Amino acid sequence: MSVDVEKGAGPKGEGIETPGAREMLLQTASAIMREGDVVDISLSELSLRSGLNSALVKYYFGNKAGMLKALLDRDMENIVKSVDALLSKDDMSPEAKLRKHISKCIDTYYAYPYLNRLLMRLVRDSDEAEAKRIAEQYLLPLQRAYERFIGDGVEEGVFRPINPRLFYFTLTGAADRFFSARLVLKHCFDQDTLTEELRDSYREHTVDFVMAAILAR
Repeated sequence: MSVDVEKGAGPKGEGIETPGAREMLLQTASAIMREGDVVDISLSELSLRSGLNSALVKYYFGNKAGMLKALLDRDMENIVKSVDALLSKDDMSPEAKLRKHISKCIDTYYAYPYLNRLLMRLVRDSDEAEAKRIAEQYLLPLQRAYERFIGDGVEEGVFRPINPRLFYFTLTGAADRFFSARLVLKHCFDQDTLTEELRDSYREHTVDFVMAAILAR
């Protein structure tokens, strides 16, 4: 049961801060959403799975919504950093960079299949200021990265001119739809487990499919 607490004091007066608890809560919330193919959790399940008092959610994040925002921040910050690092590599061709990015995108959605649905939910349910923060911190950097990826390739004559805004929806949709469709896999293909073998096959398929559409040759 969730209990209101003040920083430094637990439900019965004991110290509430637990080393590593914040990250453990995020890891457990991520695992629950991944395994259940959902973008919500119950605090009772979170407490049971993590072995931690659910009062720690209030202590570290304010409430469950705050924890979901922290989870989005954790996952999206890694994506933005990865894209920035790729853009800074002067020794890679535009084609190699885009292939690498598409591969990384598939791997990310395999690890966090809830990511795009969580992002859309938080943008929809947050107030204007928080929705703007999410867009400016995560969506706009990705948009600018796609403008660079594609623009550099067009300039070198290896890519056809395409709309980088639409490319974002194409790639994100391809990754999100597949890894959030376990019910389709179960009922149509008698498979409901996202295996590494399946990830690898879909990664190769998506890279080849997208690159065939964008390469000038």
